[in-house]
Amino acid sequence: MTASLFTPYKLNDTLTLANKILMAPLTRCMADDDLVPTQKMVDYYARRAAAGLIISEATIIRPDAQGYPNTPGLFTPAQIDGWRKVTDAVHKSDGKIFSQLWHTGRVAHPHFFDGDYVLSSSAQAVEGTVPRMRELVYQTPKAATLDDIKQLVVDYAQAAANAIDAGFDGVEIHAANGYLIDQFLHHDNNRREDEYGQTPENMSRFALDVVDAVVARIGADRTAIRVSPGAYFNMAADPRDRAVFDYLLPELAKRNLAFLHGGIFDDSMQFDYLGGNISTYLRSVYTGTLVGVGSYTAETGSAAIADNKFDLLAIGRPFIANPDYVAKVRQGEAVVEYNDAMLAELI
Repeated sequence: MTASLFTPYKLNDTLTLANKILMAPLTRCMADDDLVPTQKMVDYYARRAAAGLIISEATIIRPDAQGYPNTPGLFTPAQIDGWRKVTDAVHKSDGKIFSQLWHTGRVAHPHFFDGDYVLSSSAQAVEGTVPRMRELVYQTPKAATLDDIKQLVVDYAQAAANAIDAGFDGVEIHAANGYLIDQFLHHDNNRREDEYGQTPENMSRFALDVVDAVVARIGADRTAIRVSPGAYFNMAADPRDRAVFDYLLPELAKRNLAFLHGGIFDDSMQFDYLGGNISTYLRSVYTGTLVGVGSYTAETGSAAIADNKFDLLAIGRPFIANPDYVAKVRQGEAVVEYNDAMLAELI
C-alpha cells in the first residue's frame, strides 16, 4: 500500500527527492542560549536523513522574530556555522534538508530580544501566554510601518542566503500557522488601510514581496512556502480570507517554486469558506507540487497521493517517536506511537 512513497520525485532540474516522505518542521527548542544549533540537533537530524526531504524546525530570521525559548536562529555567524554541522551530517547520509524561515510576529515576546515591542500587520494582540514560559503574556504589537516591512523583506532574503551558506538545499518560507506573514493574510489580524491591507491583492503583497526577494537571492528552485488558508491557530476564521488565498495561490504558482506546503495539524478539519479541508482547497487552486500534512499515516497519505490529492507527504510527530520512520514504513514494521512525553527526550 505504501510502495509508491518510495519512488523518487523530481521537484525541478536542481532537486530530486529519493522518496516522497518529508519530515515536517517540528519545533523542539533544542538550540543553546545564543540560538546556535547544538550537537544534539546534529545527531537528531542525522538520524532522520532517510526522509526524501527534511524541513528543519522553524528558524528565526532575526532577533525580534523569537517567540519561544531556545529556537534556533540563522542570522549570526555562529548560528550559520552550527547549522552547517547539521546539514553536513544530513548530507553525509545522502539526505536533503530545507530551512524553514520564521518570524513569529505578534507571537514574539520582547523578553527574548530585549526589545520594546513586537511587530505584526496590525495592532491586534493574540490572547494567552508564551508556551513553556507561562509568566510571559503576549503584548499588543506595533503595526509594521512601510519601512519596517521593507526591512523585513530584506531580512528574509538575507536569511535565505545564510541558509544556503549553511549548506541547506533550500528554504521553506513559513507563511502559515498564525505567524508574521500569515498575520497579513487573514482579516482577523490585518486591519491595515494602506497597500498591505483590505483587498486580496494588498493583503497578499507582503507574502509575495518576501517570496520574490528570496527567489531573487537563491532561486525559485530552492524556494518553497507553507500557508494556512484555513485560520485555526492563533487566528480567528473569516470567510473573506478565501478571496485572499484565491488571489495568492495562483500568484505563487506563477513563480515556479519548489513546492507549496499546507499548514494544518489535522487535515480532516473542515472549513466552510474553503469548501472542505485545506489540502483539497489547495489542490483546487494551486497548480504546482503540493505537500500534504496533518495526521496522515503512511497508508492514508499514500492513498491520498494515489488519488491526486497532493504529491508529497509530510510526516510530523511520528518522526519524533521514530527516527527510523522511513525504514519502518518501507519494511512494513509497526511504528511507535507518539506521546507528549517524547518532547522532553532527544531520540
